[in-house]
Amino acid sequence: MAESRKNIILTGDRPTGRLHIGHYVGSIKRRVALQNSGEFDDIFILIADAQALTDNAGNPQKIRDNIVNVALDYLSCGLDPKKTTICIQSELPALPELAFYYMNLVTTARLERNPTVKSEIKMRGYDDGSDTNNNTQGIPVGFYTYPISQAADITAFKANCVPVGDDQLPMLEQCKEIVHKFNQTYGDVLVDPKILLNENETCRRLPGTDGKAKMSKSLGNCIYLSDTKEDLHKRVMSMYTDPDHINIQDPGKVEGNAVFTYLTAFANDEHFAKYLPEYKNLDEMKEHYQRGGLGDVKCKKFLEKVLNEELDPIRERRAYWSQHIPEVYEILRNGTEKARLVTDETLREVKSAMMINYFDDDALISDWTEQAGN
Repeated sequence: MAESRKNIILTGDRPTGRLHIGHYVGSIKRRVALQNSGEFDDIFILIADAQALTDNAGNPQKIRDNIVNVALDYLSCGLDPKKTTICIQSELPALPELAFYYMNLVTTARLERNPTVKSEIKMRGYDDGSDTNNNTQGIPVGFYTYPISQAADITAFKANCVPVGDDQLPMLEQCKEIVHKFNQTYGDVLVDPKILLNENETCRRLPGTDGKAKMSKSLGNCIYLSDTKEDLHKRVMSMYTDPDHINIQDPGKVEGNAVFTYLTAFANDEHFAKYLPEYKNLDEMKEHYQRGGLGDVKCKKFLEKVLNEELDPIRERRAYWSQHIPEVYEILRNGTEKARLVTDETLREVKSAMMINYFDDDALISDWTEQAGN
C-alpha cells in the first residue's frame, strides 16, 4: 500500500506569534523553492493551532489572532495556494484520533528521552522542583506527547518528505519509529517519511539578534517578516557583535557574532558588488574584521541593506494580502477541506488495519450472520 504513495511534503508552524526571519531562512524560503520545483504531487502546510494550545491553554485569543498572522506571512513569502495547501490543524478531526491510537506504540520512557521534548521542557520552565521522572510532573499531557501528535500529522497526510531544522530531527526520528512499529504490528499502511535538512547549516537555526542560541518570539530577539524598515533598522543596529571589539582598529571575532552569522545566512557576492564593492565576498570582509580596521556600524549597515532587499518583496505582498483578509480566510477554508479528505482517508485505512472499522466491514456482519445460522 505504501509503495504507491505520491511524492508529498508536510510541514508547518505553531501560530504563537508572527513568523520571523529564522522561520524564513530555515524553512519557508525552502518551501517556496520546493513548491516551485514541480517535483512534488502535493505540499501541505499545517497551521498547528491545536498543538500551540498545549502550552497556551490560558490564552486562546493569542492563537486565534495569529492564525491570520501566520497565513499572511506564508502568502507574503510567496507560498501559492494554487500549488500549496495551507490548512488548520484543529479542523482536521482525524489527527487527534490517529494520535490516540499511536499512543499505544510509544512508552513514557521513550518520550522522556526525546532531546527536543527535554529542551522544550527546560525552556518553558515546566519543572515542579522534584527529581522524579526527569521533572515532568508539571507538564501538560498534550505538550508532553507532542512527538506522537506530530507523527499523526505527518502520517495523516501520507507525507514522504518532511523539511525540518536540526532541533526537529529527534521528532522525525520518533515519527519513523512509530511508523515502523505500526506497520510491523498491523501491516504496511503508514508512509515512512524522509527528512529534508537545509544544506546551509547556518540557516537551520538562526540565532537571535542578542546572540542567543535560538531566535525566539518569547525572548524578544527576533526580526519579524512583517517588520517595517524602521523596525528592522532598530533591531539590526542593536545586534550583538563582539563585546571586545571596542575600537575600529581592534581585531574582532566573527564566531558568535550575530551580524556575521546573519550575513552568512543571507549575503551573497552580488550583494557585495551592489552595496559594498570594496570586498569581493564575505570571506574578505571577515578577514578585515578579524585583523582590525572594520567597524561594527559599517557591518550592520551592510546587513540592513541585504535584509531589506530580501524583505521588500515580502512587505509588498503582505500589504496586498492585508487588504484581502476574506480571501485569506477562503484560502484557509479551501485548503482545510482538501486536507480533511486526505486525512480522513488515512484514518479509514488505519482503522481498517487495526480491525476497528466495524460498520465499514461487511465481512464482519456476514461472519456473525453465518455463525448465527449454524
